[in-house]
This record gives sequence, structure tokens and C-alpha cells, in this order.
Amino acid sequence: MTTKLTVRVPKDLLEGAKRYASEHETTVTRLISAYLLQLASRDELQSTTPIVHRLSGSLTSEIAEEDYFRYLEQKYGSEV
Repeated sequence: MTTKLTVRVPKDLLEGAKRYASEHETTVTRLISAYLLQLASRDELQSTTPIVHRLSGSLTSEIAEEDYFRYLEQKYGSEV
């Protein structure tokens, strides 16, 4: 079952989507549907993956990205 949806996007974005769809022998509707399905499956995957649950919240907010890179430099040398 399908339903109609009105979406407002910038004109140049729509034109680009139409051009992309034409070049890939599909429709803008199919592109949007595929994207929405991908979003839904990504959320399901992240919420059901055991490793995500184990790792979530394992680092404190005081750990910065720079700390991680510093750790890698110490462990593997400066060519990381």
C-alpha cells in the first residue's frame, strides 16, 4: 500500500534528484523510498547489535578525540 506525500525541497535539489534518477533509470519516489528504508534498517541494526550495547557509554565525556590520537601515537608511533 502506498500513500501520497508532499515534500518541499529547494528547486535545484529536486532538479538534481530528477537528473540522478533519470541517469540511474529510477524515479525520485524510489530514491526517497530506498533512502527511508536505509535509515530504518540502520536504526534497527544499531539498536539490536550487541556490541553497540556493550560499548555505549563505556567512555566518559572527559575523553577527547585528541586523547585517542595521542594513545595511537604512543602505541604505534607517529605514523598513524
